[in-house]
Amino acid sequence: MSETSKTVQGDESPEIDKVDKVDKTEPTEAPAAAAPADPTAAPVTVVDPRLLVREEGFKGYLTEFKRRVRGGELGSLPVVVGLIIIWTIFQVKNSLFLSADNLSNISYFLAATGMLAIGLVFVLLLGEIDLSVGSVSGLASTVFAVFVVNHGMNQWLALILTIITGIGIGALHGWFFAKIGVPAFVVTLAGFLGWNGLMLWLLGDSGTINIPADSGPVHILGQSSFFMDQAIIGAYLLAGLGVVLSAVGQFNEQRRRRTAGVPFRPTSEIVVRVALLAIASFAAAAVLNNASGVSNALVIFLASLVIVDFVLRRTTYGRKVFAVGGGIEAARRAGISVPMVRITVFAISGGFAAIGGMFFAGQTASATLNAGGGNTLMLAIAAAVIGGTSLFGGRGTVWSALLGMLVIQSIQTGLDLLNMNTSIQYMITGGVLLGAVVIDSVSRKSQKAAGRG
Repeated sequence: MSETSKTVQGDESPEIDKVDKVDKTEPTEAPAAAAPADPTAAPVTVVDPRLLVREEGFKGYLTEFKRRVRGGELGSLPVVVGLIIIWTIFQVKNSLFLSADNLSNISYFLAATGMLAIGLVFVLLLGEIDLSVGSVSGLASTVFAVFVVNHGMNQWLALILTIITGIGIGALHGWFFAKIGVPAFVVTLAGFLGWNGLMLWLLGDSGTINIPADSGPVHILGQSSFFMDQAIIGAYLLAGLGVVLSAVGQFNEQRRRRTAGVPFRPTSEIVVRVALLAIASFAAAAVLNNASGVSNALVIFLASLVIVDFVLRRTTYGRKVFAVGGGIEAARRAGISVPMVRITVFAISGGFAAIGGMFFAGQTASATLNAGGGNTLMLAIAAAVIGGTSLFGGRGTVWSALLGMLVIQSIQTGLDLLNMNTSIQYMITGGVLLGAVVIDSVSRKSQKAAGRG
């Protein structure tokens, strides 16, 4: 046995001594030589899209668009194209579909389920699912009604306690999932059954509790309540505010990136983006003003989207959510508390479910057995997925809740105008959902093939 072997086995000296005692007469394996670079091969250059657009202008846009499509990075393109097709078909079938009154109805009724979809986006970003949001929303409206009607509590205090209840329920689900290790599917399925049973028990034999709608949250969320009391200036004020906030945000990002010495969007591109947003925003405001104005429910829904989008894209917490969704082990090695992220994500989902329940209560001015029931859960999940949030985690945006609900609510309203049976509505919505998941799966495979998966 060589001296080296004895030294290693006995472990009698420090590591540096072991290295010094290596038998230098024994041949050692030389490291593999690196393959010579092919002088004829074209260099691989990675260009930031912002830099590409700044240098090549509109041609750069086309180049970047083609690269994204080839790589499977479709973003919101499929749902936007699908929405245009849906609107075109229904408008051809019934000229009232794109009327101001019908579009106003779509914008109002999408808000309630849309609030549930916002919370589900957080859960889906982790690659998990929350099956309890429908029952939690129904329970929330019931808890609010019990506080206000049975106990005479102030409506605003009851609203706060109701939202806290939803957050607490979601955190409980997250604790069982993150700390005990119960699969999220099982935990939230149990919640779906259990919270629905608690709602039925609270409602009692009557099955309905009517809520005073002359003031308070239920009045504000009613279909006849509009921003600035149906004033025409209200819709245009909101449109202008959205455009200004977008411009300020984009120019601020440009300044920060320029200061950091990294590629940034050129001013011309920002101006074009803001101009297109202004056209779309003021056109929507004009259409809604031709009906009754902008409903308070829609205003609150859009404000929630803006706030949550900022949290996900601009805060450390949002980056942690994406990191955990992208890879649990990598996130853990980076020092992220995975259990904390999981618990808070489910708490957020429960909180938005409670808010959505208040929206449903505003629609009927009551808490009923049907609150949060039926296909509410499925539609909320479908909205998030159809809008572009991946079921596999790590990819998505809260704006998918808006896009997905636009698609679903447009299908529902269009079929109602055509006097179609509900069964047809379910089949079409199911087909659209399947198509969205297929696109997501194909997109992921394309990204992996392109080396970006």
